[in-house]
Amino acid sequence: MSEITFLHPGFFWLLLLLPAAAGWYFLKRKQQSATLRISSVAGFKAAPSWKTKLRPALFGLRLLALLCMIIALARPRTADVSSKAGSVNGIDIVMAIDVSTSMLARDLKPNRFEALKKTAAEFVDARVNDRIGLVLYAAEAYTKIPVTSDKALVKQAVLSVNYDNIMIKDGTAIGTGLATAINRLKESKAKSRVIILMTDGVNNAGFIDPKTAATIAKEYGLKVYTIGIGTNGNAEFPWMQDPFTGDIIYRMAPVKIDEQLLQDIAKQTGGKYFRATSNSKLKEIYTEIDKLEKSEMPELKYFNYDEKFRIFVWAALLLLLLEAVAKRTLYRSFI
Repeated sequence: MSEITFLHPGFFWLLLLLPAAAGWYFLKRKQQSATLRISSVAGFKAAPSWKTKLRPALFGLRLLALLCMIIALARPRTADVSSKAGSVNGIDIVMAIDVSTSMLARDLKPNRFEALKKTAAEFVDARVNDRIGLVLYAAEAYTKIPVTSDKALVKQAVLSVNYDNIMIKDGTAIGTGLATAINRLKESKAKSRVIILMTDGVNNAGFIDPKTAATIAKEYGLKVYTIGIGTNGNAEFPWMQDPFTGDIIYRMAPVKIDEQLLQDIAKQTGGKYFRATSNSKLKEIYTEIDKLEKSEMPELKYFNYDEKFRIFVWAALLLLLLEAVAKRTLYRSFI
């Protein structure tokens, strides 16, 4: 509940009439009753009665009534204010995630796959007003989840991605992954359409050139944020699978990311390139993208007004009534 406000505060200028009226009454008070000229008033001397002393109160009642009328004209009221989000100008986002074997590298903990899944799931939770889709790519690409507002479905799909259930050929087809993401957004009517393209290697597969795909994205007005994931220097990469236990055997190998290509894609489409060298850095990147791409949420406020002018109207009428009754009863002989 807010404090009392006034719809028409300009009426308070009428309060200047009150001191003017009081001054007029003070100057003219002796002329309010008839006078009688006599040679001596010695025989009329007596202590004034209480009615005589209270007679000015009649004018006081009129002034109070005028005050109440002015306050009523100013329309005092209180308001209960409730807020509600209006129509949301949401953003359509497609996350294109590299799921090649190298994503099992252990430079991020416990590996790149798991670190990315956790961070991407948190990103999905934060985008409550947007639609999100998921594209997975290696040597080929496919749409895991089309653009949808069902965040629970998208989050479940992100967390369920495992190397064991990837049914596409190994490799890194950055152009194909980007083109697939473009197909998911090109018909979108959203004001802002964004692709988050993540890879940990170089383009070595696919039949679509990444720069050509970037040109297409630009023509459709799509913004591409690119993320190169992997530490600087060497990292433990999966090398082979143990034929007896089925466990993956790792060995140290240099981290190779085509940063120049990712920078060019981001620059050409109006996006930005990031390098994720650790779990914390990856989380920072998704947090920054979340800040860069904010949904427009106009807030609608609803006001429930409780008008208070009626009590002042009734008070003014009561005061005028008291004055009229007093003039016609107690003070009838004076007026």
